[in-house]
Amino acid sequence: MPRDPVCGMIVDADSAIKRRFGDRTYYFCSETCAKVYERPELELGTMKRRVALALAGVVSVAALRVLAMFGLVAAMMAFRIAGISAWDLAFFMMSTPIVWITGWSIYYGAYKALRSRFTNMDVLITAGVLAGWGYGAISTFLPWLGSEGFGYMETAIGILAFILLGKFIEENVRRRSAATIRKLLELQPTFARILRDGQEIEVPVDDAQAGDVIVVRPSEKIPTDGVVITGHSLVDEKIITGESIPVEKGVGSEVVGGTINKTGLLKIRATRIGDETVLAQIIRLVEEAQASNAPIQRFADRAVGYFVPAVFTVAAIAFFYWLFTMDFTYAFLVLLAVLLIACPCALGIATPTAILAGVGKGAEYGILLRGGEYVEKARNLVTVIFDKTGTLTKGEPTVMDIIPVGDHSKERVLELAAIAEKGSEHPLAEAVVKAANTLGLNIPDADSLEAIPGEGVKAHHKDHQILIGNRRLMENNGVNIAHVEDKLVELEEQGKTVMLLAINGKIIGIISAMDTPKEEAAKAIKQLKEMGLKTIMLTGDNERAAKAVANQLGIDSVIANVLPWEKVNVIKKLQSEGKVVAMVGDGVNDAPALAQANIGIAIGSGTDIAKEAGGIILIKDDLRDVVRAIRLSRATMRKIKQNLFWALIYNVFSIPIAAAGLLTPLIAAGAMAFSSLFVTLNSATLKLQKL
Repeated sequence: MPRDPVCGMIVDADSAIKRRFGDRTYYFCSETCAKVYERPELELGTMKRRVALALAGVVSVAALRVLAMFGLVAAMMAFRIAGISAWDLAFFMMSTPIVWITGWSIYYGAYKALRSRFTNMDVLITAGVLAGWGYGAISTFLPWLGSEGFGYMETAIGILAFILLGKFIEENVRRRSAATIRKLLELQPTFARILRDGQEIEVPVDDAQAGDVIVVRPSEKIPTDGVVITGHSLVDEKIITGESIPVEKGVGSEVVGGTINKTGLLKIRATRIGDETVLAQIIRLVEEAQASNAPIQRFADRAVGYFVPAVFTVAAIAFFYWLFTMDFTYAFLVLLAVLLIACPCALGIATPTAILAGVGKGAEYGILLRGGEYVEKARNLVTVIFDKTGTLTKGEPTVMDIIPVGDHSKERVLELAAIAEKGSEHPLAEAVVKAANTLGLNIPDADSLEAIPGEGVKAHHKDHQILIGNRRLMENNGVNIAHVEDKLVELEEQGKTVMLLAINGKIIGIISAMDTPKEEAAKAIKQLKEMGLKTIMLTGDNERAAKAVANQLGIDSVIANVLPWEKVNVIKKLQSEGKVVAMVGDGVNDAPALAQANIGIAIGSGTDIAKEAGGIILIKDDLRDVVRAIRLSRATMRKIKQNLFWALIYNVFSIPIAAAGLLTPLIAAGAMAFSSLFVTLNSATLKLQKL
């Protein structure tokens, strides 16, 4: 069944109020929610004016009561016009515009709901308010009924004031919780400066096409996703990644629409436009997540479906009981109290408001929660599995050791190795060349070069024959390595990849390289273990290299030599043992494993958000965000449980208390308004959560 995007309540698709925006139909529980969604700023202003009018009515009623208390309006109270009390008539004339103007949208929502054979919160409020006001009006003009009409009419004004004030505060809080989407929407530029026939022209960003060259000056927003083709600058990507330090961009760098060009002039070629941009994808994911729900809410949703009819039944039973044991006036007040104190909204919004706040909080950190089900699963999480390459490690080898053999220096060994590796695209070759460049070494081109698959490289430079590679390369070229074998074994046991360097048939050096752990990996693993979670490395790499990294990071166990499609079976085995498993991977290569895990966490997504299979997407390549995501999910789940507990306890105890005649309608209306407001405020405290 669809869910109201404003208050989060489940609604019936056939009987709900419908609105179509773009190519999507939205369903609402009431006309009020529909108007808030259609025109939020206008509706909020209208709501503010209605609250002000209702509160003015309460103040006026209080003033008249004070005057009556001191006998200052005794003449009016005694004066009658055609048998009608002037005092009651004054209350009627004051209450009528207040009750009908301030409450009209609620009454209209109730009418639409009843016409569709659907009961909602508007129906309960309308029944309570109009019953009170209507009976007061009848008593005013038919005084022989023996009741004071003004008492019921002032009650109707007070009820509306409480309810509207609660709704107004609640909507303000909810809007702050959903501020993340508005911030993202506000980021979207409206115009782009495009080069056409050598001229700069300003066009609406919607008219930009993929392939257009866009000019972005300093301090301007980048209109759409693209690649830098000219220029150099620092770009503020905080709104996308949460990273406060501007990122350096040059030719070939990817840029994201909505980020801010800080320093230099850039020309970018548009690669993604409209709904395909990173910003649009983030907005879509956040909207979908905020409209989602956790499975725990299903119980509450079922309860809400039976709630309103049950309340009317209880109210009717209470009315007739007190009618026969007391009198009509007392029974009628009990009826109003029961109708007004019942609050299905508190149950209906218990989960949506928490999800709304949690998703908004996560988006500020570049953590995208895809739905409430993942929030709920995080509560029982016991095991976190990590892919190694590119997740725990940097994904590229780094030179770790340069060991000269004989009288050669480290610099000379690295220089000769780099000459041979300069023309190769192998990751190990790139690591060697990068290390040489870091030391500022001069690297001339080799005279000839031959890459030997599975072994290494053979090169000639001046009068040197250079060999760099593994044992097999040396053995196939008759190079003796026996005297360095012990050193090779020592380095390999540390998980390092070893390259031997030979010149003219003799070993002159050993270079080791390793895919090193990310700087924040050890801290993230430590924090997860402090949370009571078991950590596992699941990798296709050899066991020796995997254990070397695991030992550095403090990971509990290692499962190595696993092919990508076999990772799913490992996760299934853990799940069959009753474990709730999270899988942390790169989101594309690990997609099957991420999909199989109870919680798939795709890390370092960057601009590939649309490709991700994870239930939680981390835009930044920062393992500490895994910890933050789990903390946020658990904090959100705690809020959901607190909200549901409050809503259930409130309704279980308040309705019988009202039916017992222990509450006035005014107190009942105030309690109802406070109930849903409490749930909203409690959820909003997630914004203060430290991650």
